[in-house]
Amino acid sequence: MSGSILIADDEDSIRESLTIVLEDEGYNCTAVKDGSEAIDAIDRASYDIIVTDLKMPDTDGIEVLEYALKHSSDTLTIIITAHGTIETAIQALRKGAADYILKPLEFDEVLIRIKNLLDQKSLAQENKYLREQIDKEYNFNHIIGESSAMKNVYKMVERVSQATSNVLVTGQSGTGKELVARAIHSNSDRSKKPFLAINCGAIPENLVESELFGHKKGSFTGANADKDGVFVAAHGGTVFLDEIAEIPLNLQVNLLRVLQEREVKPVGSNQMISFDTRIIAATNKDLEKEVEEGNFRDDLYYRLNVVEIPLPPLEQRREDIPLLAHHFLQKYNKELKRNLKGITSDAMGAMMAYQWKGQVRELENVIERAVLLSDGDFLTIDDLPGSFKESSDGESFKMDGDKLDEAIQVFEKHHIQSVLKRTEGNKSEAARLLGIDPSTLYRKMERLGVSD
Repeated sequence: MSGSILIADDEDSIRESLTIVLEDEGYNCTAVKDGSEAIDAIDRASYDIIVTDLKMPDTDGIEVLEYALKHSSDTLTIIITAHGTIETAIQALRKGAADYILKPLEFDEVLIRIKNLLDQKSLAQENKYLREQIDKEYNFNHIIGESSAMKNVYKMVERVSQATSNVLVTGQSGTGKELVARAIHSNSDRSKKPFLAINCGAIPENLVESELFGHKKGSFTGANADKDGVFVAAHGGTVFLDEIAEIPLNLQVNLLRVLQEREVKPVGSNQMISFDTRIIAATNKDLEKEVEEGNFRDDLYYRLNVVEIPLPPLEQRREDIPLLAHHFLQKYNKELKRNLKGITSDAMGAMMAYQWKGQVRELENVIERAVLLSDGDFLTIDDLPGSFKESSDGESFKMDGDKLDEAIQVFEKHHIQSVLKRTEGNKSEAARLLGIDPSTLYRKMERLGVSD
């Protein structure tokens, strides 16, 4: 074991015995005989854990705790107390103590408590570090996911953000295409300029040209004033053309010219207006197929598709479901003024087994509904729609705990077993379908206890 521990106790026998026991386990110990010396020690060095008696002359354990919380916030404090002062120990927990231990000390129990706290601290520090790294490298406006599929998306976003090339984001409805577009914009040199999103499929056909290119006053009925189109309005920034496949075929040639020349002619005007705007388009359709069927111009397709970022459906990144679920839980706790503490393992298992045809958007809607309807402290399977009771293949995920890493491991094991069954045990083919190297598959199988 490793770890630095400060021991503060005015009883020589307890202080010396505790030091011997802990040092025999490999801990680096500093022992002091009262609270004042403990505070001096905190000023001189940093400790993983402080073990302090509650009752000491002059400066007591509560004062040591309060000083540590203020001056060494990463240090965990354990209070040693006698049976008659348990209420005071509970008050110490409320003030921020990590644990308390009753006298007479059982050294085996002390060792277990310290090991558990150090394990928790190590895990918290690791999670904090990973989150800081993810936030540092992939600060992409609420795109949630740490799966290999999403990390590939992060890398693509990072690469294209500093360029000016047109980008085509593809993927099923609900996978987060606009979030990716916003991430590219916010991580680019254009981040302080406008980001304008327009859904090409939601605009009446007779107004598409006006929305895109602008119009002059009086150019058509209802045109009561001049209006800039999105390309000019977003000058210096980014335009996101969602559902680009819905652009009418007769206007696609005009859009192509605008993208080539970087200038527009508003409806009812003879004057060209130049603009400097980055174009990001998105679609849930197979544009190559649309080109083959004559519904989309091939030259416009190639102009838009300089770089393609395909977004994986949720079924290809199921290990992200717990992260997404807890993210939306926190979001709707705040928005709906609820205080759900978490998601039970049976509810999480059902969500991981569910076939999300509506992708991340459907998951968000399900969590919002559940938070609104739940009347307990935790979101349970009873708060989910009836279709979540069993997975689509009739199997339920069973988990003993509520932790995210446990849910992910249960899913990973189930999913690997399912893919191996489909490939009749062919690990190379299973690894290909899983999108990982065979060596990674072997390691996961060994770690998760998946038999050959």
